[in-house]
Amino acid sequence: MATHNQLGKFGEETAVNYLIKNGYQIQHRNWRYRKYEIDIIAIQNNQLVFIEVKTRTPNPDFSPEDSLTRSKQKQLIEGAHHYITQNGWQQEARIDVIKVFIANRKTQIEHIENAIIPTW
Repeated sequence: MATHNQLGKFGEETAVNYLIKNGYQIQHRNWRYRKYEIDIIAIQNNQLVFIEVKTRTPNPDFSPEDSLTRSKQKQLIEGAHHYITQNGWQQEARIDVIKVFIANRKTQIEHIENAIIPTW
């Protein structure tokens, strides 16, 4: 497995552990439907939360936000909308981003709630 794939898996596992510790109920990991892929789908306080995980090692020329392009945001919104429709979800939903930074054998997590604001 390529190093970037291992890094991504580690980041997602770290994010899942963080979410569980903070009271989220994990519904799906790496949910896929056609061209859509959502890293984590969870429920917190009766709210459906779609989570994109970005994992990085130190690089002053590249931040996790750089890989969250308009196209990727659109895909997340469309995928979330499809999931909501497919599952008949009637309550609130949001899209979060969790950034996992790994440096000097230490892991830092930044959780941004409502990082992407869709117009459902």
